[in-house]
Amino acid sequence: MFDTVSDGLPALPGVGYKAQHYSAIQADPAPVGWLEIHAENYMGDGGRPIAQLRHLAERFPISVHGVGLSIGGEGRLDPDHLARLKHLCGWLNPASFSEHMAWSTHDSHFYNDLLPLPYTDATLTRVADHIDEVQEVLGRRMLLENPSSYLAFAESTWDEPAFLAEISRRTGCGLLLDVNNVFVSATNLGYEPRAYIDGFALDKVGEIHLGGHDEDQDDHGAPLLIDSHGAKVVDPVWALLDHTLNRAGPKPVLVEWDTDVPDWPVLAAEAQRAADALGRVTV
Repeated sequence: MFDTVSDGLPALPGVGYKAQHYSAIQADPAPVGWLEIHAENYMGDGGRPIAQLRHLAERFPISVHGVGLSIGGEGRLDPDHLARLKHLCGWLNPASFSEHMAWSTHDSHFYNDLLPLPYTDATLTRVADHIDEVQEVLGRRMLLENPSSYLAFAESTWDEPAFLAEISRRTGCGLLLDVNNVFVSATNLGYEPRAYIDGFALDKVGEIHLGGHDEDQDDHGAPLLIDSHGAKVVDPVWALLDHTLNRAGPKPVLVEWDTDVPDWPVLAAEAQRAADALGRVTV
């Protein structure tokens, strides 16, 4: 049985770790309280990345964020990938492990995208079964992240917050709330982002994510936002974070920046804004 103890991340700002920031983080990590890595970058047995991660893990709680399990895929989970993930979590003993509610595999093909799911009873059962397997293999509770969406499925019979809440209820998993994803999806699909937050199972949230996005237009000239993780967090997303924290209370807040990665002072300034948001929490 997996460990159901609450996640070990502190209610402080964190950043997605990039190797070019190693020296700067070691010299002066303020205001960062924890770091997140992408699991697939650290599944080898040695080398500089593993050595640096071991040093960082002596100073910081580490969150492991997976992008390749294909939790929502129709086929079985890749046992080799799951075994490598178990090995990583075994020696690193991270404070948290999370994955996306998405799929990226079909038959023997792997797609370099996190693709959306219809919210149906059948999908819910499949995702819950996969989460049960992950948690049993890893021996730990995982968090499931809400996606950024660019379309909605006509066949869906659940709304997204209710779907995620039911998965958490069935499996015991926690939730990772990506506030930027909420803003992106709400803009693209035409709903109110604060209403989404108000309907979310905030008591199940073990980690909050923020990131930048790109602005575009669809074929009809309507706004289309792309979750790129390649820019500063925009002011409306910071405001949505304030709303979320005032309803949920202090939570670990991560700033993601995965493309066009800036120098450390720029990312540290974003982390400071997250620290300021946490300092304003009134509940």
